Amino acid sequence: MAYKIPYAPFERKQIEYIRRSRESWLNVAEGGKRAGKNIINLLAWAAALENHPDKLHLAAGVSLGSAKMNILDSNGFGLQYLFHGRCRQGQYLKKEALYIHTKGGNKNKIVIFAGGDNIHSAAYIKGNTYGTAYITEANECHQTFVQEVMDRTISSTRRQVFFDLNPKPPRHWFYADFLDYQDELKKKGQNPGYNYEHFTIADNLSLSTEMLAGILSKYDRSSVWYKADILGQRTASSGAIYTGYNREMIGITPEEIRNTHYNELAIGIDVGGTDATVATLIGFTPGFREAHLISGYYRKQGMDDRMSESRYCEEIIRWLTPLARQYPQLGTIYVDSAAKLFRRGLDDALRQHGMSRFLVRSFDKSDGINQRIELNMQLMAQKTKAGKPRFRISTAMDTWHEAYQMAVWDQKAYEKGEWVRLDDGSYPIDCLDSTEYGFYSYKRYLERE
Repeated sequence: MAYKIPYAPFERKQIEYIRRSRESWLNVAEGGKRAGKNIINLLAWAAALENHPDKLHLAAGVSLGSAKMNILDSNGFGLQYLFHGRCRQGQYLKKEALYIHTKGGNKNKIVIFAGGDNIHSAAYIKGNTYGTAYITEANECHQTFVQEVMDRTISSTRRQVFFDLNPKPPRHWFYADFLDYQDELKKKGQNPGYNYEHFTIADNLSLSTEMLAGILSKYDRSSVWYKADILGQRTASSGAIYTGYNREMIGITPEEIRNTHYNELAIGIDVGGTDATVATLIGFTPGFREAHLISGYYRKQGMDDRMSESRYCEEIIRWLTPLARQYPQLGTIYVDSAAKLFRRGLDDALRQHGMSRFLVRSFDKSDGINQRIELNMQLMAQKTKAGKPRFRISTAMDTWHEAYQMAVWDQKAYEKGEWVRLDDGSYPIDCLDSTEYGFYSYKRYLERE
């Protein structure tokens, strides 16, 4: 008697994603681990291949090995099983390939396998037009490779591209330079062929309720790990710096801020040049028991939207003017010590606007960044009598919350025995610098509490 494998059914969201893929040029399955993204895309892609009019197609991953493991094999659900009896492995022009005999279209299909982990990977797939393409773990691949795949499918008879993604930080190039734009077009009703769906482990019906509950019980639900791996949110999943960060605890509402008395206030400014320029207003409660981020200015310029230092000064003063009226005790501004010309320009601009009470000072970086991080972490860990952290951030300052949530250590530096905060543009690190310039000068008072 043959043994029958008890396969689980698809969840409705999975079925709808596969159904939409028939008419969609771009299909993106993103989310947490063990959510079935790879299996869903394989079935959708196999259906597209079955009747596609073009001969040549592409299967890719971070490496050639991962592409074959996740797409060719996929634990019994890969192409060699979906087209069992109708396919064979071989080479096409010295490239790893799978030859498939399909029911419709060009019945003799060739799927080329490729890896895309570095800047040279794009050269491997040049010279061909691909009818369809599937990149597993697409946002792990090099940017030039993904761009080349998109270019190589432009002249397809029926263009269809499939991606599965494990979440990355929100400012990762894949979102910033590609997917966010697709989302914007879709919101405007201008991208009808864009099929996106977010999946989590809860969508995987092969797991019983008891199994799912057992898996979830092993995670701290406030941790970045849980948010990335289980909820599939775009967040840093390892090497988090501010392990004590929890938005629910750290957040303080604007109403609470209005009802709080601050004996001392300061502003920290990080001048970014081509990066973001950030100003952060910090309030200290009596005795320096608490430090609150009250308000902030954030402006990231692009290559085609360059900001002069004088214009930055004007914008910061515009942001500062109502705050100066609200907080008459505010008077000191700490600016990145490297930005000498900006300090001088800001000081002159303040005097021209009748705000000469403000003292623009250079922030002393001699203690080093890790000392600033350590003090910040201590303030997060220490609690007030009300059970709240001594360091809190206005709930209206989303970019600052993102910075604290996403900040990670540089893995390459760590492997060399060094503790270095990663600065690769994947999260708004300038908000952290600006904040530290504002509170670290009061270190001796904050540690005295």
